[in-house]
Amino acid sequence: MVYSDTHKFVVIVNKNLEAGRAFNAVAHSCAGLVALAPEELREKMSFIDFPGKDGVMHNSISGLSLIVLRGSNNELKKARRKFMENAIHYTDFTVTMTGDTYKEQLIKTEETSEEDMEYFCVAAFGEKEVIDPITKRFSLWH
Repeated sequence: MVYSDTHKFVVIVNKNLEAGRAFNAVAHSCAGLVALAPEELREKMSFIDFPGKDGVMHNSISGLSLIVLRGSNNELKKARRKFMENAIHYTDFTVTMTGDTYKEQLIKTEETSEEDMEYFCVAAFGEKEVIDPITKRFSLWH
């Protein structure tokens, strides 16, 4: 495991979501973020095991912090676009990915334009020097 102090996780949550939907969106996005990461990037995510005093292991938790921010739908769209433009590893979760079965969710997503898309969250991992200017104006989620 390589510890990276040059990289960070960040999640931006739609400020209009209630907690249950926000947690669901964050969990899906973070799972996808790790699943899509190539091995060299996953190394920089610094996953480690935390052994407890009695020998119980708390496995595969990143040694890096994960900052959760909040913003409007338009702010999430802008941040997502900036992550793309700057080749930052990211995932997102939208309103079309909720309810029904995954098949209906795929159809809803395919039928929704970017202009009409409602983002629940955007999660990213990458170099701090690239991510920080994109996220510096967001507030912490509470």
